[in-house]
Amino acid sequence: MRIIFVRHGHPDYSMDCLTELGHKQAAATAIRLKEEGIQKIYASSCGRALETAEYISRELTLSIERCDFAREIDWGSIDGEPIFQNGNPWYTVEDMVTRGQPVMYTEWMDRKPFSSNKVVSHVRNVSQSMDTWLSTLGYEREGDFYRVGETTKKTIAMFSHAGSSSAMLAHLFNIPFPFVCHAMSPKFTGITTVSFSDEEGTIVSPKFEILNDARHIQNLQVENIYGN
Repeated sequence: MRIIFVRHGHPDYSMDCLTELGHKQAAATAIRLKEEGIQKIYASSCGRALETAEYISRELTLSIERCDFAREIDWGSIDGEPIFQNGNPWYTVEDMVTRGQPVMYTEWMDRKPFSSNKVVSHVRNVSQSMDTWLSTLGYEREGDFYRVGETTKKTIAMFSHAGSSSAMLAHLFNIPFPFVCHAMSPKFTGITTVSFSDEEGTIVSPKFEILNDARHIQNLQVENIYGN
């Protein structure tokens, strides 16, 4: 099985929709993806992700299955005490790097600057819910890996957000979420593809095929922003 993760296009966050630029990016993404053999399309139920997915949905005449668990994560103080940049994980990680703090530690959820940030509970929820979703596709979580059951050997696409996709990738590959935010934060309509073995009964871990590819919008690109 292959999963193609796609971040939404340039958004109007206040209206939860794409801007004119975002629509152009989504159209270019559909052209980029139409030969990938996608057989099923999933998307966050947020408007900006759905609007991005609609372009490839029309191109391939496939329906979109909405996934609430793929909605964007939230952040902020859990106890009312002020935290840096209201807990925005990308700004937080940038500040950690500036201070020389490690972004690769496995206990990140229990240590500052994340321990008082509600982003932790959101990342946990995405991780758990994604495993439930993967089990419907034939991959059952066992410890850090997945046991292959009866699979459909499909290529599927998941349209989501910078935060929720980073949480999914961190869980899939057993790497800390702060590190993913620092090293892999997706550009608008950035494409990341992972593949799983389909050999039934085996224990597997996914592999990257491509990471954060945004060449399809290189003539449309704007400076990325730390949003959701």
